[in-house]
Amino acid sequence: VQLVESGGGLVQPGGSLRLSCVTSGFTFSRYDMTWYRQAQGKERDLVASITYTGARTDYADSVKGRFTISRDNAKNILYLQMNSLKLEDTAVYYCNRRWTPFDRWGQGTQVTVSS
Repeated sequence: VQLVESGGGLVQPGGSLRLSCVTSGFTFSRYDMTWYRQAQGKERDLVASITYTGARTDYADSVKGRFTISRDNAKNILYLQMNSLKLEDTAVYYCNRRWTPFDRWGQGTQVTVSS
């Protein structure tokens, strides 16, 4: 199993980034998926989730209206479009299955929002 996150970087407040999570080793299209983030010194928090068909999405209150989670089941890729980024969005972002997360996480992708 592999979860490979990418797309992070340094961005100014108000900017945008699109994160990708390329998966392999399991049947991606059968699982609800989630983006998590972990700020320095804090616990890992759920950011957004999507059902296996993509029909339903859920978001943490802190990102509602700014972030959009999506997926491409043909390519086994999970996405997170992040708009109107704020300083408090700075964190390492990870993807994993929602209800049965893998013990081994990917390396994550660093998102830094700074002026």
